[in-house]
Amino acid sequence: MNIVIGRFSMSYLRLSSSPAQSPVLYPSAVSFFMHCRRKRLFSTFHCSASTKTNKEKVIVISGPTGAGKSRLALELAKKLNGEIISADSVQVYQGLDVGSAKPSISERQEVPHHLVDILHPAEDYSAGNFYDDGRQATKDILSRGRVPIVTGGTGLYLRWFIYGKPDVPKATPEISLEVQSELANFERNYDWDAAVELVTKAGDPTAQSLPANDWYRLRRKLEIIKSTGLPPSAFPVPYDSFKGQTDSRSTDLSIDISTEGILDEKHKDLDYEFICFFLSTSRFDLYRSIDLRCEDMISGDNGILSEARWLLDLGLQPNSNSATRAIGYRQAMEYLLSCENQGGRSSTRDFYAFLSEFQKASRNFAKRQLTWFRNEPIYHWIDASRPLTEVLDFIYDAYHDQTGKLTVPRSLSMEKDMLDRREIAQMKTYRTKRGVYMSQEDCSDILDWISNNQRRKTELIAN
Repeated sequence: MNIVIGRFSMSYLRLSSSPAQSPVLYPSAVSFFMHCRRKRLFSTFHCSASTKTNKEKVIVISGPTGAGKSRLALELAKKLNGEIISADSVQVYQGLDVGSAKPSISERQEVPHHLVDILHPAEDYSAGNFYDDGRQATKDILSRGRVPIVTGGTGLYLRWFIYGKPDVPKATPEISLEVQSELANFERNYDWDAAVELVTKAGDPTAQSLPANDWYRLRRKLEIIKSTGLPPSAFPVPYDSFKGQTDSRSTDLSIDISTEGILDEKHKDLDYEFICFFLSTSRFDLYRSIDLRCEDMISGDNGILSEARWLLDLGLQPNSNSATRAIGYRQAMEYLLSCENQGGRSSTRDFYAFLSEFQKASRNFAKRQLTWFRNEPIYHWIDASRPLTEVLDFIYDAYHDQTGKLTVPRSLSMEKDMLDRREIAQMKTYRTKRGVYMSQEDCSDILDWISNNQRRKTELIAN
């Protein structure tokens, strides 16, 4: 059966692969890297100096929102006797099911999932938390003789999970309480700018670059300053050190060469043998899929608007913590608050404005994901439009490979950058096309739901 990972299935004309080359011994690192570079001109295969390791293997599957990574991870877990660790900053929250495309109860019963539904939406979660929880889950899965499959699109979570987290001292309860008290009035009065100025004067000017109302990270910055007398930037990030050594070594060669050989040497320093894949498709098809996915999330009685209503009923405000900053929930909460200010009413125009903003934010997030992972050399890019069975077989074989050399066949490879002129031209003229809410009549159920919801809330308050 020809199952497709993403919403769209496409075929591409590709150049035939270069002839197989016989093994050659290279007299120097420079000649080896030059060989790698020449191969890249004629082949989409990754030239690698990988060697076999005895480390335990961990599979990582990432990709932009809507690419189909969750489905791939689920089927791969069945094939490999694996368990899934979610690397999604929204799936950790209870009740946020639709907007995070959380695996269903039946899927979680079929394959064990970790780090899903572990927190109340009022709590905060960080990359450091994920590192601790994800690494512990990995150890537990391996101890059971099963395969850890980490999947999600939160780039920082995955970067720290693979390379390690900064060794920043944890604040004492006393310091945490002091910081909480110091920033409480600012947060209560929604005075974000004044709070940022306070932390900047305390010694961390990077506080000015934080997203507005990211109180968790602002508190953490002040905790570090009060605990150590130093800003967070004073503590080295393992990935930065890894990347810096790679960049300096390639620069020292004074030649434009591929750094994959250097990277592979550095990968030997990692705790596990990470086998990493990035699943994507053409930018145009990806955006179309995202637009339709947003509409699907809104439709129905238990869609993202219902979940956003629940967050507001908990007393949370949009953009006030990790859960309410999540794409889709922030826009939905702001839309519902706007409807409340209009007496529980919404026009079709207002609804379309919300839908458009939701879709735009989702596409922009996907674009940021593509940019982020383009700079992550450990990932092998896979074309999401290819049949699922082909991708599964390739990753299955890659996991069991004993040579230590992983190459992606042309039929499955995905270019990191838009190189096709036709695709570039398409993206310049891209316009959203609605597939569900195409007329005023299509929006009537949503508008009625908003009105009825407001009426019930008013009745509850009156009683």
